[in-house]
Amino acid sequence: MSGSRAAVRYAKAILSFALEQHKETEVNKDMLLIANTIDESKELQLFLNNPIIKSELKKKALNKVFSTKITSLTSSLINLLIDNKRLSIIEGVAKKYTILFDSLKGIEVAKVTTAISLTDDLNKQVLNKVKEITGKQATIENIVNPDIIGGFILRIGDIQYDASIANKLQILKRQFEDESLSLKL
Repeated sequence: MSGSRAAVRYAKAILSFALEQHKETEVNKDMLLIANTIDESKELQLFLNNPIIKSELKKKALNKVFSTKITSLTSSLINLLIDNKRLSIIEGVAKKYTILFDSLKGIEVAKVTTAISLTDDLNKQVLNKVKEITGKQATIENIVNPDIIGGFILRIGDIQYDASIANKLQILKRQFEDESLSLKL
């Protein structure tokens, strides 16, 4: 929990610095690159979270991976996280930054929970539906949860639409329980 709060603080700080320097869009591209790279590489995740590996080695590795692809502002953030022994939250910082950046630009984050990953076609359909509902642009965060069996759960800000099979089965179950209760009376 404290890692999440710290990630938000670092993300807000880097966004503030980026806005002052008019580099918020470039830093957002950096954050997307960092989040995607770490998210897609289990080896990198293990490497960054390994307490036995010295910070200096992690710093060299990250500079090697990202040095030519990121701004000096983002590079400074990585160095700060290393100095403060907070490198383990770098992926969280990157994701929180993107959320804050999108919010600043008026772009909603739509969380779509599905039993399997969304295809590109479904992703486009969801984006169109979100724009229709909210009137705003959105980015999709797909959460895969096989427990919903099928269908989807869409959450945009405070709005939630549950069209999952698990929810429909729960509704049916309650109706049957209500029916059996009324028959007993």
